[in-house]
Amino acid sequence: MKPRSTKGRAVLCARLAQEKQAHDILILDLTTVDTPPADFFVIVTVDSEAQIKAVTDSIEDTLKKMGFGYPNHEGKGTSTWVILDYFDVVVHVMLGSAREFYKLERLWGDAKAYTLTEAGAAKSTTVKSRKAADV
Repeated sequence: MKPRSTKGRAVLCARLAQEKQAHDILILDLTTVDTPPADFFVIVTVDSEAQIKAVTDSIEDTLKKMGFGYPNHEGKGTSTWVILDYFDVVVHVMLGSAREFYKLERLWGDAKAYTLTEAGAAKSTTVKSRKAADV
């Protein structure tokens, strides 16, 4: 079933990553922050470059079949971080070392945040803002 909302599409991307064993999945609703680069970020951690490919291929294939086209992307091939940019939803698939280094969730800590339950439902959570964490 095709998601009707941008948030629905972000949750779908997170679920697809979850199905490929991605972990530490976080959905950030950036619509409430000043000058957001997208409406939603989906940030997931994987354990290998092969898993990066599996997650990104699953998301791209599924969204293409639903009529959303192919995203712009960065980092495909051999990388520690791949970005799938669907304009209003941007998916970040990162190895743990890259995620720890860049700390995107802290950069956008003022955004509404969601995790996924084991069943794949979005559940509200909190993320400390970078300003608060750096003080």
